[in-house]
Amino acid sequence: MQLKHTRSIAVVLFLVLPGVLLYLYLNRPKLIAVVVKRVDTGMVQNTVANTRAGTLMAERRASLSPSVGGQIASLGVSEGDKVKAGQLLLELWNDDLTARVELASQETSAAVARAQEACVVAEVARREADRLMKLRKKGVASEEEVDQADGEASAKMAGCRAAKADIGVSKAKLSVAQAALDKTRLVAPFDGTVAEVNGELGEFVTPSPIGVPTPPAVDLIDTTSLYVSAPIDEVDAPEIRTGMSATISLDAFGKKRFAGIVRRVAPYVLDREKQARTVDVEVTFIDAGVTADMLPGYSADIEVVLVENTRALRIPSEAIIEGNRVLIFSEQAGVLEERKIETGLHNWEYTQVLSGVRDGEQIVVSVDREGVEDAARAIIDDTYD
Repeated sequence: MQLKHTRSIAVVLFLVLPGVLLYLYLNRPKLIAVVVKRVDTGMVQNTVANTRAGTLMAERRASLSPSVGGQIASLGVSEGDKVKAGQLLLELWNDDLTARVELASQETSAAVARAQEACVVAEVARREADRLMKLRKKGVASEEEVDQADGEASAKMAGCRAAKADIGVSKAKLSVAQAALDKTRLVAPFDGTVAEVNGELGEFVTPSPIGVPTPPAVDLIDTTSLYVSAPIDEVDAPEIRTGMSATISLDAFGKKRFAGIVRRVAPYVLDREKQARTVDVEVTFIDAGVTADMLPGYSADIEVVLVENTRALRIPSEAIIEGNRVLIFSEQAGVLEERKIETGLHNWEYTQVLSGVRDGEQIVVSVDREGVEDAARAIIDDTYD
């Protein structure tokens, strides 16, 4: 009887035990794959950053248009062309003005010739008057002849001076005609790159009415000197001074960072958004050569360094959970441990830890993954780059 009972129990265990083991296996605690970084010692900077995206700006940028209206007769550049200062970019139809310049130029030449003639005649008359004066002293010429010759010489000299004055008038007329002609020509005020051309041969262009901006005929940019202008919250702005070090980042260049220096802090607050008042801060690149592949208009961010510590115990800022908490991964135990920390200097990349962790411990940075919490069983995610 006892043997039969024992066999029954064995059969039950044989049938039930696999199911129990399968249940336990299926319901075992899952291992959470986490990304970790080691606590180390290095530089931590206390920084302030812009509240909204800044913009990469060109030191010199000109929206050029003729100061008079007219029909485009010559368009010597296209978008993307590099031009030199003084190079002709665009010219309106100006045959009439060119003719006026030519007329004024010929009139100036004629005035010069007339002045030369008048002055030669005046010189001859003066010599004749001087000759008669000598003859008068010898009693050969009469006083009347001398007076008449002297008067004529003075009159001729006055004519010479008048003719010379006419040269000045003619030159002034030529300058007026040339100025009118120059208004129909658009030239580059500096070396740069043509960013935009609005107009085609034969089209008419008109100056912008006062208070009504219109697209420029040619948009010229000097891409050799770039800087970043970014809005800083009014609360942070008082701490920023010109000459402070800064870091520049651009979306177009991914995670790459560029060294910069603060060159200007605007002396006023922008209140375009009543609840987000900002101060514009300008940062230049320390190495101007890094801007060779950059385009004005790129979105950019800045971080101004207020203070730094080169030997700080630090952790990635992304590892900190609300309430200054972090999760430490114990590889030996395979579990996560939550700790409270005390922080010091901080920025978007690193935070200084004054207490709560030790150098070399592994801290979880993938805190936003599902299941990452205190006491969770975990493994290191080796696939993370």
